[in-house]
Amino acid sequence: MLDLKGIIPATVTPMDENAEPDLNQLEGYIEWLAGFKGLKGLAVNMDTGEGPHLTDEEKTTIISLYKKKLGGSLPILAGICGRSTREAEDQARGAARAGADALVVFPPPVFAGAALGPKIPVEYHKAIAAASGLPMVLFQLQPALAGAIFTRETLLALASLENAVALKEASFDAVTFVNTAAALRGTGAKITLLTGNDNFIYESFLLGAEGALIGFGTIAIQEQIDMHRAAREGRVAEGQALWNKIRPLEETIFAVPVRDYRARMKAALVEIGVIKSAVMRPPLFEVDVPDKQKIRSCLKDLKFI
Repeated sequence: MLDLKGIIPATVTPMDENAEPDLNQLEGYIEWLAGFKGLKGLAVNMDTGEGPHLTDEEKTTIISLYKKKLGGSLPILAGICGRSTREAEDQARGAARAGADALVVFPPPVFAGAALGPKIPVEYHKAIAAASGLPMVLFQLQPALAGAIFTRETLLALASLENAVALKEASFDAVTFVNTAAALRGTGAKITLLTGNDNFIYESFLLGAEGALIGFGTIAIQEQIDMHRAAREGRVAEGQALWNKIRPLEETIFAVPVRDYRARMKAALVEIGVIKSAVMRPPLFEVDVPDKQKIRSCLKDLKFI
């Protein structure tokens, strides 16, 4: 039984100068992540890790390396970014063979637009579950990052699926988050609510999130582990103080345009010496010097560098 009630970083994918996954850098990055006690898993091939821009072969190679390095010490959650059901099924099978412990199912492009009823999403998720046999994390993602916000009817239908174990709620909207949390509570389904809202991580814990599956989770990791624990134990002021401490860095990394958060996160990890290269796979690019200066300033304030 997966216990996802805690911090689950969505990891980056270090690239070499040719924008190919750099496995040597990745090994060191995995070792660094594994050094934090209290994490509940690592999510690979996610948006933070440029998952939608990786080939299926690259994705399975990355999962296999995580499996080898972690040796079962942490669950591996693999992002599934299929453009079609068939493609998603293939990715899911590959992830299972490579050693993933669960899947995070991205909303495909066909989910975009108004009036999305349950039929298409439910059948899509059923097919992925049948292909892999793995537990699934449902994913409600803000449209600004090519996602979809589910209707209540669709959300409840997905939550009732046998393999559904959690929901990553990443609308970046507090009202949507609260309404989603209320809908899930009303079903009685055993779904762990994970915040994907990097812009109000701590507030999400107070509003009902049991954990966080977030890109910001791959930096200021110990602070977020401690912040989550403080919220769960009712030490609200202590948790708020931790959030106030790291929020300027979060706001810098997730500034407009939000699509550049991936590149900003790599730049931050380069600054603290975790990875060597901030190269992005096109069509994404590294951030410019002013962005890097802002990131460096935040890291200095936190005494991370």
